[in-house]
Amino acid sequence: MTKTGESAKGAAGAVLGAAAVATGLTAGVWFAYACSVMPALARSDDRSYVEVMRNVNDVIQNPVFFTAFFGALLLTAAAAWRLRAGGRARGWTVAALALYVAVFAVTSAANVPLNDALAAATDPVRARAAFEGPWVVWNDVRGVLTLAGFGCLLRALAVGGRVRPQGPADPALRPAP
Repeated sequence: MTKTGESAKGAAGAVLGAAAVATGLTAGVWFAYACSVMPALARSDDRSYVEVMRNVNDVIQNPVFFTAFFGALLLTAAAAWRLRAGGRARGWTVAALALYVAVFAVTSAANVPLNDALAAATDPVRARAAFEGPWVVWNDVRGVLTLAGFGCLLRALAVGGRVRPQGPADPALRPAP
């Protein structure tokens, strides 16, 4: 492999690694909601539940979360593009991208509209009844999708560094012509 080829492969690996980190961080956010935030809120009265969830929805809109959430999508897409020549890593990266597009769609079509409805609601009892069950289900869906995408990216990293041998490196071990 030429220096240029090695450099391109290294850059693709770095982008793929960054995509895996961002996707893993995002999966961790959904996991934290599923195993701690939402079960803790479930113990609250309706008014407290709605108030805290509104606060969480406001606070999560910050550069740190957005860097991971949008970065996972953009970096996975960039990794898929950098691996466009093919190879085993490309298939796993494209699968991860498809899964993360689904995460983005679920978040945009389900969780965000539920958050917006909760923010606009005036009756905490009705607001919670309309919000809690669906939001938890959709959070679990995006959690599973993100985790699956993360697994695909880890697999892409594992197979991406493998090069099929072209034959023995030592000329003495090569078969005679």
